[in-house]
Amino acid sequence: MAKKSILYYSSTGEVNTDQTLSEAKLRADELGITDIVVASTRGNTAVKALEVFKGYNLVVVPHVTGLRKPGVQEMSDDVQEKIRAAGGKVVIATHVFSGVDRAIQARFDTVYPAGIIAQTLRMFGQGMKVVVEIVAMATDAGVITADKDVVAIAGTGRGADTAVVITPANAHRFFDMVIKEIIVKPSSL
Repeated sequence: MAKKSILYYSSTGEVNTDQTLSEAKLRADELGITDIVVASTRGNTAVKALEVFKGYNLVVVPHVTGLRKPGVQEMSDDVQEKIRAAGGKVVIATHVFSGVDRAIQARFDTVYPAGIIAQTLRMFGQGMKVVVEIVAMATDAGVITADKDVVAIAGTGRGADTAVVITPANAHRFFDMVIKEIIVKPSSL
């Protein structure tokens, strides 16, 4: 048995980014975790994470290309190159909780299983849904493995306000994923 603390923020979003990265690094170091997966749409959180997680296997997962506008990637090529030049990896892939299922929902105004899972995870906060999603995407891309825990960081809107220790799984083995610890999260949604 172990007793651990969770930092709960009173607000969501970007204001919590620096503290989230700091707390995530502290816990990663305590556990000897070197794989860090970070959600970052435009790259602001990723650039901060590059400084905090020097020497780690830092994986940055932005939105899928075309999410907001067909053919447009929200993270600029310059930011992607900066991440790669610093030793990080960028994974741009179909979101685990959308893809074809979202097209079906939009066309036929119906619910789909992945959407139900996403909504359920959002009950713990938007960031909780995102950390699970980006870990599956990074595992599918082969930049992390399913045999060792990672720290995953995401947020609500912009910035980072959620961090967890998680055992990864590929999307097709989704239910093998385990959220082992919550490091930080907002108490409000």
